[in-house]
Amino acid sequence: MSSSSSSYATSSLVVGYALCSSLLAVINKFAITYFNYPGLLTALQYLTSTVGVYLLGKLGFLHHDAFTWDTAKKFLPAAAVFYLAIFTNTNLLRHANVDTFIVFRSLTPLLVAIADTVFRSQPRPSKLTFLSLLVILAGAVGYVVNDSAFTLTAYSWAVAYLVTITTEMVYIKHMVSSLELNTWGFVLYNNLLSLMIAPIFWFLTGEYTDVFTAVNARGGGSLFEPVAFFAVALSCVFGFLISFFGFAARKAISATAFTVTGVVNKFLTVVINVLIWDKHASPVGLVCLLVTICGGIGYQQSVTVAKKPTNGPSQDSEKVDEESVELIPAGKVATNV
Repeated sequence: MSSSSSSYATSSLVVGYALCSSLLAVINKFAITYFNYPGLLTALQYLTSTVGVYLLGKLGFLHHDAFTWDTAKKFLPAAAVFYLAIFTNTNLLRHANVDTFIVFRSLTPLLVAIADTVFRSQPRPSKLTFLSLLVILAGAVGYVVNDSAFTLTAYSWAVAYLVTITTEMVYIKHMVSSLELNTWGFVLYNNLLSLMIAPIFWFLTGEYTDVFTAVNARGGGSLFEPVAFFAVALSCVFGFLISFFGFAARKAISATAFTVTGVVNKFLTVVINVLIWDKHASPVGLVCLLVTICGGIGYQQSVTVAKKPTNGPSQDSEKVDEESVELIPAGKVATNV
């Protein structure tokens, strides 16, 4: 693959992930508002992605690695961390507005950069990179100061989400780098194993009693009202899309760059959030978000400069494997909290 083609493929993956990530937070908030069962909602998302990959593979639209228990055992810890990240994310959106989610999502790049250096022996961030990450942190702090919807429950889930998403970003990047699976293989393993884990938390949290109560209250009828059905279906579709773009982007860029991409694209999330929901940040909070975005732009510039080779290729640079980008027949669109 030529350098220009590789760069175009990487950019396409990052843009695809950014769009899906921007929209999914609002879509999940929409879904959890009308379908207040976070454990069941995430399980339905995993089921959709698993069945989608299996059926598309059978129809010949994509190729995924065959499922083996040996590989599944190796990937299980990563799937467990991923499940916890999505589970805490959904519960955070259940108890807080989208802005609170964005604030804590914005705090992750600095933590991921540190964890990447300490646990994955990646080069330490340059001074400019570190300064950019601090700008992101400062913007996030200013944003949270203007949060008028503080509750202990919401922020407890927010802290849990911050810990799990930081761990997930670094650990799954390690798994993507060490396991010999193509992108659709990662999507299949991650969603299938997460689906197997889901019932454990469904019972531990007692959510199953709420579901059974709701079913009995409707005389055995459906849990889904028309609006709830549409919201859940939409979240499942975007969960499937972000499964692919998330893993493909992880293979193409560093864990910290992947995390910063997730933070910067939240600007679109905020715009949509302001247009849809009544509860959102104040004008001062939105200015703080712009500071965060500026920090993200500064980060991207700093790592671009750092990746220019001097005495050889940079240790930070990670190329896209040609097999990691599946070729979809004409008329199909290439489609991961």
